[in-house]
Amino acid sequence: MSPPESAGSGGDAPDELYEQLTDDLLYDPAIGRGTIMGHPCIRLAGRFVTSLERNGTGLILKLPSDRVTDLITTGVGEPFAPTGNPMREWVVIPAADRELWQSLLAEAVAFAREGLSARPG
Repeated sequence: MSPPESAGSGGDAPDELYEQLTDDLLYDPAIGRGTIMGHPCIRLAGRFVTSLERNGTGLILKLPSDRVTDLITTGVGEPFAPTGNPMREWVVIPAADRELWQSLLAEAVAFAREGLSARPG
């Protein structure tokens, strides 16, 4: 089994790939760096979008629950369960894959935007 940093990413280490791809999101003034549970993350107008696992390998994303189920069922993702109970709108993508991560980051940003438009007032 090859190490995570070589899995489909063209040799990018997961933490370097995460930094590159999230830096690309910062052109949008609504997107910025923040923290969640004391850990660095990316937020859109305060809403969580993504983070890297504490061990620096997997990409954590907030997506619609049906999309999370699909990613887990197909073996692309794993449940995100920091307290032992899976969070239904959160998924971990363990393999560092530039195209996959970039695509899923776009989905996560779109999902966060949908949440903004659903806010009352």
